[in-house]
Amino acid sequence: YMRHMEAMNIDLASEFIVVAATLMRIKAKLLLPRKQLDEEGNEIDPRHELVERLIEYKRYKSVLEDLRRLEELRAFMNPRGFASLEMRKLAEHALADAEMESVTLYKLLRVFERLLARFEDEQKAKRVHTVYNYNYTIQEQRSYLSSRLKKGKKTSFESLFLKLENRIHAIVTFLALLELLNEQSVVLTQGEGTNNFWLSVPDEEMPEATPEGEG
Repeated sequence: YMRHMEAMNIDLASEFIVVAATLMRIKAKLLLPRKQLDEEGNEIDPRHELVERLIEYKRYKSVLEDLRRLEELRAFMNPRGFASLEMRKLAEHALADAEMESVTLYKLLRVFERLLARFEDEQKAKRVHTVYNYNYTIQEQRSYLSSRLKKGKKTSFESLFLKLENRIHAIVTFLALLELLNEQSVVLTQGEGTNNFWLSVPDEEMPEATPEGEG
């Protein structure tokens, strides 16, 4: 039995079970004589639920796969061992619970990937192989963001990354931002044009920055 389980693709099997269970629930609803109506009095087709679930799942899976690739950057060498695992868990939690549309998160991630490409181009231009120990922490970058984002003023998403040192610095800062968005300590709005994002502090005050959080 254990050998059989090891040979199975557990992720694929779990996805199949979820879809199968949803289909069974939809079939049961179709067999029930009672009709479900929406707010406008139109009959609700339970099959729409499966379509929406599959579309939503595909979006989240795509975003998490992009974050997984960021986690596996070869340049990331941190002596604290489990930092990359903690970053992964934080990103998944933030993406799952953030009070915003998944489409917005997806677009935000695409903008961030473009910013990372800039850091990669700069590193290639230097053409010097150097081994670094990165000591950036999410808590420090939360403080950095709180010092940059002021109440009553909007700050562009891309401007937060202009003075960062490298890709890892940018990744940790992005994860800190996801955490703040998840806590609703920061508000994300989309301006005119494609992928034009702005950040601001809501009515409640953001926690004060500590001296060590200067980016």
